[in-house]
Amino acid sequence: MTDDPDLTLGIEEEYLLVDPATGDLAPAPDALMAECKAALGDSVSPEFLRCQIEVGTPVSADIVQARGHLAHLRRTVAQVAGNFGLAPISASCHPFADWRDQHHTDKDRYHQLSRDLAAVSRRMLICGMHVHVGLPSPALRIDLMNQMAYFLPHLLALSASSPLWQGSDTGLASYRTTVFGGMPRTGLPPQFGSWDDFDRSVRALADLGVIEDSSKIWWDLRPSSRFPTLETRVCDASPRLDDTITLAALIQATLRMLWRLSRRNQRWRQYDTFLLAENRWRAARYGMTEGIIDFGAGRIIPFAQAVEDWLALIATDADALGSQPQVARTRDIVAAGGSAAGQRAVLARATAAGATQAEAMVELVRHLIAEFHHGL
Repeated sequence: MTDDPDLTLGIEEEYLLVDPATGDLAPAPDALMAECKAALGDSVSPEFLRCQIEVGTPVSADIVQARGHLAHLRRTVAQVAGNFGLAPISASCHPFADWRDQHHTDKDRYHQLSRDLAAVSRRMLICGMHVHVGLPSPALRIDLMNQMAYFLPHLLALSASSPLWQGSDTGLASYRTTVFGGMPRTGLPPQFGSWDDFDRSVRALADLGVIEDSSKIWWDLRPSSRFPTLETRVCDASPRLDDTITLAALIQATLRMLWRLSRRNQRWRQYDTFLLAENRWRAARYGMTEGIIDFGAGRIIPFAQAVEDWLALIATDADALGSQPQVARTRDIVAAGGSAAGQRAVLARATAAGATQAEAMVELVRHLIAEFHHGL
C-alpha cells in the first residue's frame, strides 16, 4: 500500500414522486420512466415502490465532479417529473402517506422480494442515500469496514430526515431505520477478520439458497457486490443536494484517514457492535440534539464537539482530496439542526399560522419540493 488508493466516488439517491397540489405520493407513469431513461440511461432506474425513483452517479474522480453529476441527475428528474405534473422529494419518509396504499414495481426482482419478505416488504416506504468509495483491494475493504463502523451513527445523526410516519410525529429523527430494521441482514455490519471470512459467510447463505449473492445483504456498510467499493448505506436521504455532497465528502475523507493510519501500522480502535448500536439508536432517536457517546473518553459529549473532533481527524485527508469546503459544511448542518428538526419547524410555523394538521402536512411536502431544488 505505497500508493494512495483512488478513492473514487459514486452516489445513489432514492426519491419519492409527489403531486405538488395535494402532497400525495404518485406512482411513476411508464412514460415518465421511459423519458428519464432516454435522458439519463443507466443512471436512473425504478425502485421497489412505483412512487420511487433511484439515481446513481457515474464514477467520479472527486467530490466536485460528483456534485456536478448529482446536480444533473436531480435537475433532469425534476424536469421530467414536471412534464407529468409531478415533483420529486428527497426525504427518507413521506410525511403522511400510508404504505398500505402503495404498490411495488412490476419487475421479477421486486415480485420475488415481495414473496420472500411478505408484509415486511410492503412497509418499505422509505428512501436512502448510498455512497460508494473505490478501494481496489478486497482485504482493505474489510479492514476499513471494521473501523469505519464507528462513524456510522454520526453519519445517521447528520442525515436524519424521517421524523414523520403516516401523518404522525414518531418522536424519532430517523424513523426509516426502524422500518428498514424489519428486513433481514440489516443494521451495523459484523466484524470480520479477513476478506475470506466475509466471503465464507456470504457463501454459507448462498449455498443454502437463502440469498443469491451479497447484494441481498443490506448492512449500513458493506463491500459492494457489483463494484470494487465500500458502500456506506446508513444515511437517510437528504432533501438538499449540498447536504448529500457534504456527507459523501465526510465518508470519503474518513476512509482516507483510516487508510492513512494503516500505512503507519496503526488503526482506529474497534468497539463491539453492542456498544456502537447504542450510538446508532441515539442517532435515530435524537439526531444531533442529545449528544453521542465518546467511548474513548467514556462519556456522552455534545454532537457539535464530536463533529469538531472528527473534522480535526480528517483535515489532512480533506485537503489531500480537495474536499475541505464540502467537509467544512458539516458545521452548517449541525448549526441548522438537521432535516428532521427543520421539518418539525415547518409544521409548527404552518400550525401557528392557522393551518389544520392536513394543511400543514401539505405545506411540509411543498417545503421538501423546494429543498430538492435548492442549490441546483
